[in-house]
Amino acid sequence: LATLYLGYRGWKSTKDSEGYLVAGRETHPYIMAMSYGATFISTSAIVGFGGTAGLFGMGLLWLTVLNIFVGIFIAFVVFGKRTRKIGHNLNAMTFPELLGKRFDSKFIQYFSGLVIFFGMPLYASVVLIGAARFMETTLAIDFDVALLIYSVIIAGYVIWGGLRGVMYTDAMQGTIMFVGMAFLLVVTYAHLGGITMAHQALTDMAHLVPAKLAAQGHTGWTSMPTFGSTWWWTLISTVVMGVGIGVLAMPQLVVRFMTVKSNKELNRGVL
Repeated sequence: LATLYLGYRGWKSTKDSEGYLVAGRETHPYIMAMSYGATFISTSAIVGFGGTAGLFGMGLLWLTVLNIFVGIFIAFVVFGKRTRKIGHNLNAMTFPELLGKRFDSKFIQYFSGLVIFFGMPLYASVVLIGAARFMETTLAIDFDVALLIYSVIIAGYVIWGGLRGVMYTDAMQGTIMFVGMAFLLVVTYAHLGGITMAHQALTDMAHLVPAKLAAQGHTGWTSMPTFGSTWWWTLISTVVMGVGIGVLAMPQLVVRFMTVKSNKELNRGVL
């Protein structure tokens, strides 16, 4: 109900195409920052990377480091400011339009639009499946029903409220995720007797690493894989580098920079 209400608020405050596509370029820094975080983290990180962390262990923390310095700091301070300025000067409202006008090329605009058109549904489907599986497990309802409910709610506020409605709901969801993760972190360490005891217990589980993974370089859940091993390359090249740097090219994140009116809002968003 809160999500649908925020979608309604987005619809009420949207008066033209600029409001629908780039939220009128006057989004509050907190709304923009939380929307960016919620869109970036989403189901793939909250659900998917929980399992990935259970597989790779604390080596996955390098992804967090890269996300903070590349996905947030560089994205906002370097990439974001230029994107916002160019988008404003060219009056671009979508990422393909930004590229097309910047390079004066209809081919680039159409090609990037087609890449997004065919690629984004694959990404979105993963998010939908992850959320529906979570609803299926938590609420004990059929997966197909959960998927239908989730899809209808999302379609409602996206079509109804435009980007402003999306960012309002993102900010709410991002806030919930932030509070939830902080609570889970504190409670987990408290339950396990503190940081030192928890990490030591995890270290002592190294002998439980499956033989197949150990043969590939897995050395435990509190240590990095053997340098240069198959497991090391999988972690570093595919997960850490692939996801950590790939964030700069995600069109649904790039367009967030075009929703604020000045670079000052981007600086405040980083904080």
